[in-house]
Amino acid sequence: MAEIKTKPTAVKPVDFINTVESEQKKKDALELLKIFNDVTGVKPVMWGTSMIGYGQYHYKSKSGQEGDWFMTGFSPRKANISIYIYQDYKEREALLQKLGKCKTGVGCIYVNKLSDIDIKVLKQMITGSVECLKKIYK
Repeated sequence: MAEIKTKPTAVKPVDFINTVESEQKKKDALELLKIFNDVTGVKPVMWGTSMIGYGQYHYKSKSGQEGDWFMTGFSPRKANISIYIYQDYKEREALLQKLGKCKTGVGCIYVNKLSDIDIKVLKQMITGSVECLKKIYK
């Protein structure tokens, strides 16, 4: 079975954010850093080269693959900002309807800029996602 390549690194998230070319994405990423810090109460960790994660859990899939992953986080990508929110918690869909302009993927919410979304709703989503994962992965 292939080993997961994305793992925690020693790079400081703020150092990574300062390398982001787009000034708007850099500004938004610094704001997200503050939001996630405040909501989760844990220190951010770089996962791989471009993901900023908060918290950690150990999972084992039905196929037998297992590993460690962050509970929530984000990544200021070139095309958009990816926000990582657990996909299977109860309130996710209802909150997505209130979040604002975004696209979704498996476990991801894609936003162009923070001003497109309701930060209060994002905070609710982060909290709900982390609480759900803590119950599942005790």
